[in-house]
Amino acid sequence: MRTNDFTLLIVIFLSAAVAIFFPDLCAPLQPYPLYFMMFLMFFSFLRINFDSLMDTSLSSLKRMFVLVLFKLAILPAVLYWMASVVVPDFAIPVLLLSGISTGVVAPFIANLLDTDVAPVLRMVIITSVLAPFTLPILVKTLAGTEVHIPLELMVKLLAMVIFIPMSAVIIARRFFMEALENVLQFHFPISLVIFAAINLGVFSKYSHFFFQGPSVLLLCIGVAYGLCAIYYFVGFLLVGKESSSDRLAAGVSFAIVNNVLVIVFSSHFFGPLSPTLAAMYMFPFFTMVVPIKILVSRSKWLFPNV
Repeated sequence: MRTNDFTLLIVIFLSAAVAIFFPDLCAPLQPYPLYFMMFLMFFSFLRINFDSLMDTSLSSLKRMFVLVLFKLAILPAVLYWMASVVVPDFAIPVLLLSGISTGVVAPFIANLLDTDVAPVLRMVIITSVLAPFTLPILVKTLAGTEVHIPLELMVKLLAMVIFIPMSAVIIARRFFMEALENVLQFHFPISLVIFAAINLGVFSKYSHFFFQGPSVLLLCIGVAYGLCAIYYFVGFLLVGKESSSDRLAAGVSFAIVNNVLVIVFSSHFFGPLSPTLAAMYMFPFFTMVVPIKILVSRSKWLFPNV
């Protein structure tokens, strides 16, 4: 494990612990995670070539179609069926978490894993636009329950966390290129500080989930880690014999989900188990980065080109 990986884990667990056990202390940060994410995405986009977002080759379009189809329809339906057989109480929570869009922090996670950000960013945009339509249809068809995901909220998230930082990077590259080069030298420590601030704001806001029944909590954490592993693995396999970078990007697109949005809307339509599972997904959301990096470096079957 590299020093940066070890430091990342310490920051993740320490900031989460502080937020969970001292929520009142971190309460002033609760209104600002969205703005912290904007800074985080700005630093992530500094390394991306935006021309690559416009890849309209037939192979790229086919791959994107398959990934979106599995991400928003096939995989959520399969996991719902599996959960209804193995852990029936988790069937709807698993469906909601699996069928939600790729999280806006996914490009940052892709950067941490040293993979191509462009396909991940395309998945964020496409699934964010489609999920408000596809997930309610899935829930209605499979579970017979009505649910509403506000499209305007998804558009606002995309505009604030994706397009504003992207525009800022384009402008900064044109007028402040030398300053950007200096900032990039401190990319990792600055990102860690922002990462910790996001954790403090988010975990403190939902800290009450962590003080529910210990048996339910442990089961939710176990299910969350199991789902995260499945998401990564399915993403790896779907890309087939493409480059290791493409496989890893697909895995990130599947595993880094918009779980905070699930917490927000599921608490209005479903019982406490759905938002609790979504809250517990914060742990694999962040901590699986290091195991995945180790897997990439050691697995010649999944990543033969590394």
